[in-house]
Amino acid sequence: MRVAVLAVLLVDSALLAAVELMFQPSYIGAVPAPIGTVVVAVTLPWLVRRAAEVDTAPAVAGSPILVWVLVTGVLGLAGPGGDALLPGTWQSLLLVIAGLATGLLAWRRALDLHDTRAAGERSRPAGSARG
Repeated sequence: MRVAVLAVLLVDSALLAAVELMFQPSYIGAVPAPIGTVVVAVTLPWLVRRAAEVDTAPAVAGSPILVWVLVTGVLGLAGPGGDALLPGTWQSLLLVIAGLATGLLAWRRALDLHDTRAAGERSRPAGSARG
């Protein structure tokens, strides 16, 4: 069941990356409204936390970030039909920075939690019951 949950989280990460790329160049009237940045700032840390609940191993917890970076890079730079969905604008830079910053921050917190739990397991005597 854990593998299925992780697979769903990774598919979600890929689909959200595509949606974020499509909504990033949005405008409200004449004002740029980078909606993709808001979406990535909320969803990527959530995906990382859920992946860390599946398994606290660093590779598993960070896998949504890797999928997001790969999909954003592939679709953003060599999108469908050769169209770049990630043009060289400040909105594109904002999307990438927000995604990496929030995702890596959530990943770091997941690693800290993993280290804390591992230290607790090591300090517990071998015959003691789990609490």
